[in-house]
Amino acid sequence: MHRNLTKRTLVAGAALAVLAACGTESGDHANEALGTKGAVEPAPPKKPQAAQGLPGMPPVLDPTDVYAADRPGKLSPAVKDFPSRVYVPNTGSDTVSVIDPKTYKVIDTLHVGRQPQHVVPSWDMKTLWVNNNRGHTLTPIDPKTGKVGKEVEVHDPYNLYFTPNGKYSVVMASLDRELVFRDAHTMKRIKTEPVSCYGVNHADFSADGRYFVVSCEFSGELLKVDTEKMKVIGKQKLPFDGAMPQDVKISPDGKKFYIADMMADGMWVLDGDRFTEPTLLPTGKGCHGLYVSRDSREMYVSNRGEGSVSVFDFAQNKLTKKWHLPDGGSPDMGGVSADGKVLWLSGRYDAEVYAIDTRTGVQLARIPVGSGPHGLAVYPQPGRYSLGHTGIFR
Repeated sequence: MHRNLTKRTLVAGAALAVLAACGTESGDHANEALGTKGAVEPAPPKKPQAAQGLPGMPPVLDPTDVYAADRPGKLSPAVKDFPSRVYVPNTGSDTVSVIDPKTYKVIDTLHVGRQPQHVVPSWDMKTLWVNNNRGHTLTPIDPKTGKVGKEVEVHDPYNLYFTPNGKYSVVMASLDRELVFRDAHTMKRIKTEPVSCYGVNHADFSADGRYFVVSCEFSGELLKVDTEKMKVIGKQKLPFDGAMPQDVKISPDGKKFYIADMMADGMWVLDGDRFTEPTLLPTGKGCHGLYVSRDSREMYVSNRGEGSVSVFDFAQNKLTKKWHLPDGGSPDMGGVSADGKVLWLSGRYDAEVYAIDTRTGVQLARIPVGSGPHGLAVYPQPGRYSLGHTGIFR
């Protein structure tokens, strides 16, 4: 991903204790002596238990699937009355195009701050924050009415995340070389964590929420950050000359992190707990955005440099399909519809948005928008709370 239309664009999971209960034999010594002890069925294995999470974090629903709350149409009471919309930040136009997904038409154009990069759902899912990177502000949008609120001053907000307990927002201050922890509601600065890498931009949290992995686009590095201490605890250089890591997503079972890399043309597979050197899985030219399907079985990978989407199967641990956009394109960031049937992606260099059928890969629509469309948000979406970016829900 990147800003000004230049090329730019945690986390291996929590330790899951698998408790296998062994059957214990019963029966009195008299029966044993007579050789008449009855056979005892072994107790069934207990389900994996989630490791103790970040204090204040909502309990994990399913230790084997961090996306268990994201099933099709499973909208929380907080968002169920919001109209379904696609919000597209246009970095070159300083606007947000609002699309009605039923008609595939732009129904409104919102004027925001300078160089909007991403539209980010707040932790409580009641507000959408537009990250005006060069305007140094956040613009709130009320997703119920579609109206823009008063801007909040925040320096260098390239991207925005929220800690799993809802306590802090984390501003990815890309050019400032900082992770800025702020109050999740007021955006008041709480702590600034300077980083030595360049271009912090994307992240995802471990299953227990205790750490998150950050990609550094311009220096080709990864960071591991302690959530509670708000401190960098690990750093590594990716083993590829010219690496430009982008989007970050954790696997459903919480055991691996996937990091898109637009120069390595694939995604890195990382053990987040150990934070050892990752391996590269080629996907396509300009690998950029990562989006998990509503059934947690697949992940859609946008390849911006070749106008395609690769489909990764988690259980098979391999790519199973590749969908090419007719007439090409530059698929970048986006999200999956609430019902899971449509993948929405911005066309970064083509002033358009793509709607793609997630069952067939067929392009459903190609919608003209403003200049430099980037981190669009499909809203509302299923989930209990938002971790930020264009919509990471748990």
